Amino acid sequence: MLDVNRLRMLVELSRRGTLSAVADALSYSKASVSQQLSALERDVGVPLLRRVGRGVQLTPQGTVLVTEAIGILDQLEHAEVAVAESLTEVTGTVRVAVFQTAAHALLPPALLALQQQHPSLRVDVAECDPETSLDGVASRDFDLMLAEQYPGHTRPINDDLDRVVLTHDAIALARQPGRTAETDATEALWATRDQPWVLEPAGTASRAWAEQLCRTAGFEPDVHFEVADLTTHVRLIRAGLAVGLLPELVWAGEPPTVALTTLPGAPRREIFSSARRVSAAAPSIRAVRRALASAASQTLPDPD
Repeated sequence: MLDVNRLRMLVELSRRGTLSAVADALSYSKASVSQQLSALERDVGVPLLRRVGRGVQLTPQGTVLVTEAIGILDQLEHAEVAVAESLTEVTGTVRVAVFQTAAHALLPPALLALQQQHPSLRVDVAECDPETSLDGVASRDFDLMLAEQYPGHTRPINDDLDRVVLTHDAIALARQPGRTAETDATEALWATRDQPWVLEPAGTASRAWAEQLCRTAGFEPDVHFEVADLTTHVRLIRAGLAVGLLPELVWAGEPPTVALTTLPGAPRREIFSSARRVSAAAPSIRAVRRALASAASQTLPDPD
């Protein structure tokens, strides 16, 4: 009988590429992962890995076993969902990965509602960037994730994950309160061409979108501040030290504390959740999604 934990390690190795990455993901030492995979090879009776330089690669037999192992793990998850659906109470633990503004605006009301409606349900939350969260759900590190998608920037599609849109929020040009606002959206954006900007770090979807927006307007943003925390963005902009782009969700339904101007085309980003298709029907995941949808509709009513 093959060990399920060892099979999962093999699947994770096929996804993550290195023993060190598998060890980090599953909270084992690298030596322990290596020992477990060697034991799996003995159980199967054929080599599953081969040394390539300082790393390892799957043999053809290892690739075959990965495919079978994914099916086994899915079937086990199906079994867990079936048992959960037979209960009259929503129980268990849902591990949720969120990005910053969703954690700030949607989680508190959603978690309060879940405490009242399903007191036996536990929700564990970790703040992660959407790229990490998507990989984490696919690899069973998380059960559910929240992510944002900017106009014209599609995130990678994983056929093993579903996608449920929660809401959309407007993205606006943000400047120091009290300044005279231009009436034309294009003129307002152009007026910031010589001003210092605050944007999220290079490589993020929001940064790529913001730079493209400015380039379309005819200038390169002069980025003085590269900060992931949008609370810092708000403070820098409010102090008059920078201009930036802020999504509506950052205010969590409260009045803005900076001057906001509509951008050309009135762009909105999409907020969505993803779960593994095999587990999306679990009562616990459905309950968390309902609570998040209710929080989104109250905090940020969607005009669609």
